[in-house]
Amino acid sequence: MLQVVAQKRRGAFELNAQFELPTPGVVGLFGRSGCGKSTLVNVIAGLLEADRGRVALDEAVLLDTARRIDLPPERRRIGYVFQDARLFPHLSVAANLHYAQRRAKVPPFVGIDLVADLLDLGVLMHRRTHQLSGGERQRVAIGRALLTQPSLLLLDEPLASLDASRREEVLPYLETLRDQLAIPMVYVSHDFDEVLRLATHLVLMEAGKTIAQGNLNDMSLNPHLRAIVGADAVGAVVDATVLGPDPDSGLLRVRVGSGELKVHAANAIVGAKLRVQLLARDLIVATQPPQHLSVRNSLSGVITAIMDDAGDSDLVGVDIGGTVIMARVTKAATRELGLAPQLPVWALVKTVSLRPHPI
Repeated sequence: MLQVVAQKRRGAFELNAQFELPTPGVVGLFGRSGCGKSTLVNVIAGLLEADRGRVALDEAVLLDTARRIDLPPERRRIGYVFQDARLFPHLSVAANLHYAQRRAKVPPFVGIDLVADLLDLGVLMHRRTHQLSGGERQRVAIGRALLTQPSLLLLDEPLASLDASRREEVLPYLETLRDQLAIPMVYVSHDFDEVLRLATHLVLMEAGKTIAQGNLNDMSLNPHLRAIVGADAVGAVVDATVLGPDPDSGLLRVRVGSGELKVHAANAIVGAKLRVQLLARDLIVATQPPQHLSVRNSLSGVITAIMDDAGDSDLVGVDIGGTVIMARVTKAATRELGLAPQLPVWALVKTVSLRPHPI
């Protein structure tokens, strides 16, 4: 478990945050800019002294102000990746990596060859850092953090300074690290697309406080998240299992709940796990089995709840076999269709709106 309790006053701002989540995995710290995410990770790293708090990773206590335990940053075995890469400009990529390896205080369990392979750094080794693109610099920064042999990796908005194409370049490497290394990570972001792709658990922050926490699937339905991401990004994040290709459409068949979807996904093998976001705005609710429609995806389920949404809309929760998704409908549609809890319905979703990611 990663246990964090942190209180810190800085001028008019007060951090009063706590969470406890299982490891390994990726904890996404998510919230609006200025909510205290970076302050919290700096307390975890030991770069900022807490007024009161406790940080423990499994059996290792890094901070416990009540017991006067406060390990210095270099003894916490934490790798830190900042928004800017902070590489040594006068050294080559290889020299930057070797520097981190030499400073490690424990026997190595992550070697340079493994890091170079996971992050595709081999062709960059002899180049100076000023010759690298922004995405390449961040990959080197991640590799350098890994070579400190960390028991915890902190990533504070590591993609915020990159444009969209560079972010897309780096994200698959972060997914690879999550899947192939058992190093717990705390990932700070105000971009929900990044969190969607990487996080296994989510901690929501608002005005210096942690307001909700849990696994990503459950948190995707949390009303606090809806308040942060806005109406267009509201929707369920669900796990799917690859069933195989659909020869008629050329799409990939995946199991979701007790139903099946067809999605665009390349290089996925049968049995692999995917994460699919079903945005509420993209779902259509039918009270009869759909026929003669261009929409290829239909999931049968039962309404669990109807929640008031902004304006003249409702959010309709639908259980599709142990998995709950949400659809946005007008209040007029709720009345005219007689939507109510326990009513059998069909949720329709266009294939082009689905966004699958590996997990």
